[in-house]
Amino acid sequence: MAIVVNLDVALAKRKMSVTELADAVGITVANISVLKNARAKAVRFTTLDAICRVLECQPGDILAWVPDVPDTSVRA
Repeated sequence: MAIVVNLDVALAKRKMSVTELADAVGITVANISVLKNARAKAVRFTTLDAICRVLECQPGDILAWVPDVPDTSVRA
């Protein structure tokens, strides 16, 4: 996947748990975990806004785009 989620890094910098973030944002621990583990298919802007507000960060501190590396292996 080309989008990398760095939510765990942002949480560690602020010494905050997933449970604390979920309570502060107002969503379930399960939904924060889905996002943190990069299993989310989408993120609402309102959720992203709330996370950034609580963590006092920018969206780019949480989400990053990394280009896919082309497969250069030779196949028979």
